[in-house]
Amino acid sequence: MEEIIMISTQTIAQFIEFLAAIIITYSSTKVVIQYFKDSFSKASGYLPDTNIRLSLGKSLAIALELLLGADILKTAIAPSWTEIGQLAAIATLRTALNYFLERELKESKLLKKD
Repeated sequence: MEEIIMISTQTIAQFIEFLAAIIITYSSTKVVIQYFKDSFSKASGYLPDTNIRLSLGKSLAIALELLLGADILKTAIAPSWTEIGQLAAIATLRTALNYFLERELKESKLLKKD
């Protein structure tokens, strides 16, 4: 029974990682296309619209949270101390990235309103 739970948990974690990869790929592609559209329609020296950065930032924040959830699932069943340490390091890095990304998104929204 434990083997079935381990396999299903690993499969679910891989599926969640796949979803995160799709979100990152889709949003990155969308942002690059929008950037080139805006670049060709504006004067040279144009800085990208804040909406482009906000869109990518939101998508990356969601993807980071999904990846963190997948990592937690991977180590949920009888983890070793090594796996727990690796999860702690990954969780710390991803949480820090997400924190600073969210902070930048909030600042961008505030600047956009002014």
